Amino acid sequence: MKEDSKRSETPMSKFHLLKKTSFFAAALLLVSMLVPVLASAAIVVNGSFAQDGRLSGQIRFDGDVGQAVYNQPTVTLGIYAANGSHLQDVTVSYTTYENGTSVYTIPDSVVIDSVYDAVYFKYGANEASGILYRESDSSNPDPDGDGNGSGGSGSDGGSGGSSGGSGSGSGEGSGNNGSGPSGDVGDTIDAADGTVDADWLKAALAKYKEVTIRVTGDSVSIPASGLEGAGAKSLLHIVTDHGTYHLPLAAFSLEQLADKINADIADMNIHVGIKALTGSEATAVTNAIASLGGKALSQAYEMNFAVSNKNGVKTNIPNFDMYVKRDIPLSTASSHSATIALFNPDTNLLSFVPGTITSTQATFWRTGNSIYTVLELNKQFNDSASHWAKSDIELLASKLIVEGMSETSFAPERSVTRAEFVALATRAFGLVDVNDGTYFSDVGLGSWYSGMIAAAAKAGLINGYEDGTFRPDAPITREELVSIIVRAYAYAGEPITIDASEQARLLSVFDDANEIVWGQKEIAKAISKGFVQGMTVDTLETSSTATRAQTVTMLKRVLVSLKFID
Repeated sequence: MKEDSKRSETPMSKFHLLKKTSFFAAALLLVSMLVPVLASAAIVVNGSFAQDGRLSGQIRFDGDVGQAVYNQPTVTLGIYAANGSHLQDVTVSYTTYENGTSVYTIPDSVVIDSVYDAVYFKYGANEASGILYRESDSSNPDPDGDGNGSGGSGSDGGSGGSSGGSGSGSGEGSGNNGSGPSGDVGDTIDAADGTVDADWLKAALAKYKEVTIRVTGDSVSIPASGLEGAGAKSLLHIVTDHGTYHLPLAAFSLEQLADKINADIADMNIHVGIKALTGSEATAVTNAIASLGGKALSQAYEMNFAVSNKNGVKTNIPNFDMYVKRDIPLSTASSHSATIALFNPDTNLLSFVPGTITSTQATFWRTGNSIYTVLELNKQFNDSASHWAKSDIELLASKLIVEGMSETSFAPERSVTRAEFVALATRAFGLVDVNDGTYFSDVGLGSWYSGMIAAAAKAGLINGYEDGTFRPDAPITREELVSIIVRAYAYAGEPITIDASEQARLLSVFDDANEIVWGQKEIAKAISKGFVQGMTVDTLETSSTATRAQTVTMLKRVLVSLKFID
């Protein structure tokens, strides 16, 4: 989507803020109810967005999209907030065809149940409408109907435009010569040239917990000084041409970043980018998908987070200490077996990334910054065709979470070692290998599992034994497996809380609960969430070893509960 390029030539004019309560927004709303709101020539909205969330009006398709939907009785579009968040889908019905344009009507039953005051419609991966604003009370909506409503406050923080005799006051304002915002600050900043003004950002974060930065292109430079003083729960939605990066300020420390590059915060810039790969880089991802027998559902996108000093020297920050949400568009509709994957250019291998997928986009959570894509893969194993865990095995294998013993064999009843399960858990939760040290005396840096075990230990998923060992080759017991899963659930931001009485009640159902050695609380928590259902109606068998099938089933329940898979 392109923003209006006609802005005042003041130093602050490039930072166009959408104001929820200003007359400027109200004026746009009134116009949107009378004429189409255009952001591209393909999809035009002629409708309204009521205070109660009800949508009404028509969608007009022309150009390539008009040809794509021509003669279709219905068309399904995604409805998105201005920050790029997918809210819901809507199916519109064919009404008429006029002057090369297909016209469809929004059904009366469509209600957007959200707090967002601005939405847009999207068809497929790239075609989007203009923004439609929720109806609101204007500070001076020309109640007399004489065309003397006041102009909106300046989009660059200046005073409002003068009243127009015909009610068309410009609302652009005169600005304040770059001295910082003095007018009403909105929650959306237009960084069309890839940069953000520190004063505008600071003012926006002082007023809103969530601020959207709209970028024309694939990257933005954010002055660190504009983030100083913002609350720990503040969130930036960085919307680029290739996806959205939802950046919580709690994911990093300005002081630590400045120390890392030996710079002052006042001289530091943060760079966030989402780039669509092309040429040989894109081909490498396509080949990796083909080697698995899969089908690409999106382009490959490289996501970056870096900091720079006053000389412009950039330092890449590969990982955060928490999950960070991102969105990328799909180019092809998805299926239940579709998965989001990370591509490693050093190994040319793909690995699972936690997330969910709609018909138009993938939303995922990961601690790292890498290359991501979406693919469809259908895995089956001969020895699991009639197994009770068949569907779970095939689902997690298709999502690159579990692997077979061979291309045709999964060995569902085989036991799982402690190292194997940790490898599975770190893969399922998208943890990044840690290779800068050892946590246990019997886990050497040269072993295949050392990086994954270190990552799990760093995240608090495992503790090891009192003698400082981990015993990676020992079969994992159900008690140990459940404890790791419960800790991983908490690491993902969903700690399970139960009191002593609830713990006792949950365990009392099982005759062998007294055989639990040390994990009473973890097992009770898992039971409360439905992750564990017992080997029989009255036994847990926590000391028995876990099979590959049991491991897959339990892990699938956890990932679905966290919305890490669909």
